[in-house]
Amino acid sequence: MNDRFSPEDAEGFARDGYRIVRGLLPATARERMREVAERDLAAAAAPLEYEADTQYPGAPESREAPGGRTVRRLLQAYARDAVFREWATAAPVAARLRQLLGPRIALAQAHHNCVMTKDPAYSSLTSWHRDIRYWSYARPELVSVWFALGAERIDNGCLLVLPGTHVMDFEPACLDAAQFLRGDVAENAALMRTQVAVELDPGDVLFFHCRLFHAAGHNRGTQTKFSAVFTYRALDNLPLPGSRSAGQPDVVL
Repeated sequence: MNDRFSPEDAEGFARDGYRIVRGLLPATARERMREVAERDLAAAAAPLEYEADTQYPGAPESREAPGGRTVRRLLQAYARDAVFREWATAAPVAARLRQLLGPRIALAQAHHNCVMTKDPAYSSLTSWHRDIRYWSYARPELVSVWFALGAERIDNGCLLVLPGTHVMDFEPACLDAAQFLRGDVAENAALMRTQVAVELDPGDVLFFHCRLFHAAGHNRGTQTKFSAVFTYRALDNLPLPGSRSAGQPDVVL
């Protein structure tokens, strides 16, 4: 398999803010990641984030409410097992990231670095947002890599994206206090109609820009959906001192 984006895919990423590489993650690695995720989910192995912590639409009201101990993310995936460390830094991933970010890159352990565990009973809805809204770096130029550990479809809450929004500027009135797109603004409503569902097969890998607006629906299936996600920066794109982004040592690739 080619370890680099084709010129067409590199141009597509620049235009749309995302690209999918089909079948990039081998079955053996994918199965090991899922095995570790299922084990740690069953054991509630810390560190974790619960659906109740997000306060997103559809999430349990508190950890004490029905479904309140539903896990949303298994945090610090890089430290959980060698398979995550191997594939978060693997040549087919790193080479593509260097095309997008430059020759010297690092994995940011403070953001994403998790396994998303979307539960069919208590999964919340994630509204339209950009990840950079709560990250603090010298430049808003980071790329996240999303490994599908199972099938991701509309019915089980796959990602939705608004192509090209990573290069758009938005007036403050278009966003709410938490920097989500407001649904009651006419120009936002028109933009939301351009959404694309990022449907993935097991082993597919999604690369997407930190300024790309994305969302996700509820898991209306019968099985928990597992996805491993990591974020990367150019080595000279430093986290701002004292910020959450500077709270964990990064991994130089």
